[in-house]
Order: sequence, then C-alpha cells, then structure tokens
Amino acid sequence: MEDTREMLYAEALVGALRHQLATDDRVHIMGLYFLGLTPHRQMVAELRDEYLDRFYYPPIAELGYVGTAIGAAMAGLRPIVDIATASFMFEAFPQIINEAANTYYMSGGRTAVPMIFHFNHGVRGGGAAQHSHSPQAMLWNTPGLEIMAPSTPRDVKGLVKTAAASDNPTAWVDHVRLFDTSGPVPDDEDFAIPFGVADIKRAGSDVTLFASSWLVQRALEAAELLEQQGIDAEVVDPRTLSPLDEEAIIESVAKTGRLVVVDECHRRCGVGAEIMAVVTENAFGDLRAAPIRVTTADVPVPFSPPLEEHIEPTTDKIVAAALEVTGH
Repeated sequence: MEDTREMLYAEALVGALRHQLATDDRVHIMGLYFLGLTPHRQMVAELRDEYLDRFYYPPIAELGYVGTAIGAAMAGLRPIVDIATASFMFEAFPQIINEAANTYYMSGGRTAVPMIFHFNHGVRGGGAAQHSHSPQAMLWNTPGLEIMAPSTPRDVKGLVKTAAASDNPTAWVDHVRLFDTSGPVPDDEDFAIPFGVADIKRAGSDVTLFASSWLVQRALEAAELLEQQGIDAEVVDPRTLSPLDEEAIIESVAKTGRLVVVDECHRRCGVGAEIMAVVTENAFGDLRAAPIRVTTADVPVPFSPPLEEHIEPTTDKIVAAALEVTGH
C-alpha cells in the first residue's frame, strides 16, 4: 500500500507547484491567484518567497502576459500561468486558442508549447455574470489543448505532475470551492496520474453520475442521499477532458443503463452536451432511459446567492435527476 497523508486541496495544489519549482529550473510561475482571495492564498505567497526569481507579477493585460508566457515556452521554459478568474481568459483567447494550441501543428512538430494555464471557474458565490464562467467546453472545442479538471487533493497532485512534464499546452480547470476539501495524498513526490484515465469515485449499479471538477463532490453527496432511497449510484470522474476516457464512461453506462451528466458549463454546447453525444453514439443500446443533464441554466450568472442556487447544478437537482431517470 502507498503511504499517504490527509491534506487540504489547497495544500496539495501548492505542494505540487513547489515540487515542480524544486525539480525543474525551467518552471516559472506567472501570477499569484491560484487560491483566489481565500485565506489559503498565504501559502502561495510563501512559495513565492522561496522562489522570488521565478515568480512574476503580470499587469492586468491577459493578452500580453499570456503571449509572453507562450513565447517563453517556445524558447524552452515551462511556464505555469495563473489567469485567476476563468472569464479573464477571454482577454487572452487569441493567444491560447490561435497560438498555443496551433503552434506544434503549424511548425510541423518543430516547436512545442509546454505550459500550463490555470483558472478558477464556475459559481463561487457573488461572482455574478463576469466572474462565474466555466469556459472548459470552449477550450475543448480547440484541438491542440490538453484539459485537466482535478476534483480531489490526490488528483491535483498527480495531474499537475503529468501536465508539467507534457510538451502540450494544458488548461488546468480549477474551482475555489475545492480548496477546503480534504483527502489522502501519496507521499511519493513522483506520483503522477496519466491523462486520459477516468476514476470511478464511487462504484454503483443503478445509475451513472458523470461529473468533473467541483461537481464531483456534489455528485458524491447526491450518491449518498440516493443510497438512502435504495438507489446505487456510480460516480465517474474523467479527471481530464482532453484526452477523454470514453471507454470508462461507456463501460459504466453499459453496467447501469442510466446516465445523469452533471456540468457547471451552460446547457447548450457544454461538457454535458459532449458526454451525452459520446454515450448516445456509442452506448445507445445500453440505455434503459433517456439521459438527463444537470447544468447551469442558459442565463448570465446572477449576483444574488438565492438566484445563483436557482440556476446552478445543486446536489438536490442531481438527486432529482437520478430519481427521474431510474423511474422513482
């Protein structure tokens, strides 16, 4: 058995960054908002003090500093760029979508862009319409990007290790609500989780709950509530969207015959829509009922907490969807 210790997600995140800085001089970090404005941000400040020569304070000019980091990656460094709030990424889309994602292909494999873009997505409490986006589906529509979405302290450690060694640009989908979650983390500093390998966070036989990032935690809560009503839910966490472990999703649906997709993107053209397409194209004959999506409503995210809850994928909505798809 592997040696582990209990850690907060925030601690595992900073530990993963520290390991990369300690073991690879090519790693440079741009931005300090990995842990948002939460009290945990002090851990990032302490890390900065340990590596002052490899931390940079970019101006509020995402197009410029992301472009600078892409150039540094092309020149041989391995930057980790914190874009902070996900919607700030929109300012840098020309660099991420049209430069970082295309360079390796357009150079005939001669120029790689080995870097990580980190952002905190989704409904976080009072973020309102301009600070609550979940753009991972937009990024997923772009060939050339890897996309990881850890949901546990263990996963963030293992996925950061793999992303930092990749020669591809990687989008790191994160969530502020994960920072205070805790779980066992391997002591092994070389622990890595390969991309494209999903994790069954909870085995079950009656319905598959697909979820990523923070919503894995809500899916697990829903599964516990469903168990009290005699429904055995399986929770599938893809861990990475690109590459996607389609086989694990299809195998789960083949076993349970029912699917609820939980996604913090908006309903139209979101991650949930793609998962529904994968399942209906490849496992239609295994479905005993029409799949259901539980997503953020197709409206701008409101500032009001009660309105936020009304439009976001809550645990209660996941439970209701699972009850419907199982005929309860």
